[in-house]
Amino acid sequence: MIMGLCLLVYSLGQRSVRQALETAKQKIDNQVGKPTAQPTQFWIFQCFMSIHLLTVDGVKHITNLTSERLWILQFLGAPCRKYYLLT
Repeated sequence: MIMGLCLLVYSLGQRSVRQALETAKQKIDNQVGKPTAQPTQFWIFQCFMSIHLLTVDGVKHITNLTSERLWILQFLGAPCRKYYLLT
């Protein structure tokens, strides 16, 4: 039952990204650097693996937020951008 729920959430996230890309008529690079309008959710997760939250003197900073990751974040929605301190 838990596995089914996880697969549902995974599929909905992937569908949401793909719909946002289709609506904007945009593409992101896949694992081999070729533009695609249908990235996998696994690839999206991998793109964000090396981002870290750093707190210095009580001020939060996000490290390793590259231009490619910022590009992808615009298709993930407001809650994701808020998570990465972009709103």
